[in-house]
Amino acid sequence: MGAASSRLEKALGEQFPEGERYFGLENFGNTCYCNSVLQALYFCVPFREQLLEYYANNKSASDGEENMLTCLADLFSQISNQKKKTGVIAPKRFIQRLKKQNELFRSYMHQDAHEFLNFLLNELVDILEKECKANKEPSQNSSSNKTSNGPSNGQPNGSHKEPDTTWVHKCFQGILTNQTKCLRCETVTDRDETFLDLSLDIEQNSSITSCLKNFSSTETLNAEDKFFCDKCCSLQEAQKRMKIKKQPNILVIHLKRFKYIEQLGRYKKLTYRVVFPLELKLMNTVDNSDLEYSLFAVLVHVGSGPNHGHYISVVKSHNHWLFFDDETVEMTDESMVQTFFGSAQEFSGNTDNGYILFYESVAKTS
Repeated sequence: MGAASSRLEKALGEQFPEGERYFGLENFGNTCYCNSVLQALYFCVPFREQLLEYYANNKSASDGEENMLTCLADLFSQISNQKKKTGVIAPKRFIQRLKKQNELFRSYMHQDAHEFLNFLLNELVDILEKECKANKEPSQNSSSNKTSNGPSNGQPNGSHKEPDTTWVHKCFQGILTNQTKCLRCETVTDRDETFLDLSLDIEQNSSITSCLKNFSSTETLNAEDKFFCDKCCSLQEAQKRMKIKKQPNILVIHLKRFKYIEQLGRYKKLTYRVVFPLELKLMNTVDNSDLEYSLFAVLVHVGSGPNHGHYISVVKSHNHWLFFDDETVEMTDESMVQTFFGSAQEFSGNTDNGYILFYESVAKTS
């Protein structure tokens, strides 16, 4: 990195808090999909703080089995404890564990950053839920021998019990509600489902706001798609729409830039221009709440197709934007974010397109 590194070091020293670290990640052969996601997650401050707290509380348990969570926590701890403000770290242990854990990521072929993010977050949730369950069992066994004067909170065998909410859930999880209205009796049926990210269909010359509006647009169910109404006890025409019931603290939006084209018999990348604002207000919520979000990271796919290309990330840290391209770390300007909106033309030489967006909720000041 040489002179560029020393210039960055000077700029970081002048404009950033003493404790922050900005490290590039070594590429182990088409692992840019992983590096770009890791940078976005590192600069997701609530997630990073929880992960480092987990590491501090569990690093003494050296006899525990290594997993994706311990490897990620170890990597983030390495970065945060570096003496220098900037440099390069090799996430070798994490990559080795990833390949061991999931055969999808074992080859040196181009991988999808969204698939990796999905796998990683769900894997962390599984590990934390198992640990929580294991920690509860000894206390439950010991308490079962005691006499209780109050009502029992125990669950009978076979009954439904809500899963434990982990700190990953607290960061990323929201709730969608699928509202279906029978057009005969006008009964509305709500069905909830959780999400860790929202995948949005995109159109040419659109915006995140319009994509979210389309996501929650009303769809009529008729002909062969009629809805079985429990009140009418028969198939009926109905209207349905999806709305956000609980907004996540960290909103992750995945733009569906890869579309299967039947005529071509393969997936094609959509380089459509989709504007994503620095500040976002969700309009498609059940309670019409006015929670606002601020953009802090953008994962960018560079290339013309889904099976080849490159991933980079731009992140916001302490009101400054930085550019991460594997080992390279550079300060950049807010205006750079706009260059990743996409192209207004169907065929364009600009293939650097925003692919995954990370927004954090902003506390409103009274």
